[in-house]
Amino acid sequence: MPKIIQNLEQKLLQETVRQIRDHGYSATTVRSVAKACGVGVGTVYNYFPSKEALLATYMLSDWKTCIAAIEAVSTYSDTAKPVIRCIWDQLVLFAHRHEAIFRDEGAAAVFHGSLGPYHTLLRNQLAAPLEKFCADDFAAQFIAENLLVWSMAGKEFDAVYALVKKLI
Repeated sequence: MPKIIQNLEQKLLQETVRQIRDHGYSATTVRSVAKACGVGVGTVYNYFPSKEALLATYMLSDWKTCIAAIEAVSTYSDTAKPVIRCIWDQLVLFAHRHEAIFRDEGAAAVFHGSLGPYHTLLRNQLAAPLEKFCADDFAAQFIAENLLVWSMAGKEFDAVYALVKKLI
């Protein structure tokens, strides 16, 4: 009889991220994740088709939490600054939580070419809560793009907001 492991999918995701953080993307394999979780490699493939899918699923789950936080603030805010601040904070927190992945050269080599279409999706997700404060969709897209770039570059919110508020 096969053993039943509670929350196996979540354990696989967490172990993948732990291994990437501790050993790097290239050293992390489906086999090493399976071994650490006490399951066979085939079991991992029942949940995820690849190491890349493991990592993408983990990051997507976290990103959905960020978007939910942004949407909650956007729903209740009548002014732009709290929404923009929330977007900024969520971007910074997300980058911090996944810093080991973003800084890993092996991960960058694998994901660099495939992220183009997702960048547009990300910008659209960030622009959506800004549209009610902007004259048009382009302004919301422009602000979202700049929040994304400058939050990842380590700039201070107040400096960026001073420029962004002129567009609203």
